[in-house]
Amino acid sequence: MAFEIRKNGKYTLVKVNTDRLDTNNAPDLKSELVVINNEGEKNIVLDLSSVNYCDSSGLRAVLVANRICEDAIGAFVLCGLQPDVENLVKISMLHTVLLITKTAEEAEELLAKKENL
Repeated sequence: MAFEIRKNGKYTLVKVNTDRLDTNNAPDLKSELVVINNEGEKNIVLDLSSVNYCDSSGLRAVLVANRICEDAIGAFVLCGLQPDVENLVKISMLHTVLLITKTAEEAEELLAKKENL
């Protein structure tokens, strides 16, 4: 399976298990994220640690996740960016609007802090 989805108490972790997030699988990711949100989840962590390549459709899926979490008054955290994907995020200036951590554990800590505010 291209995505591993794990409910973790106050958030859902979605790990992309392929090295590419592009037009072939980004629509499926977007659908999964919408389904998770429709099931009542407002906090999503997207782990891209296996992804070495991302195109504009992959970025769109990331932005959809961010928007649906914001609309639900939750939080979206992107983690595990590999160098090429991180460069794309920076070139697109998305690092200025997205919460980004190095690991899923850091994302969990960040969400725990936000929850306690």
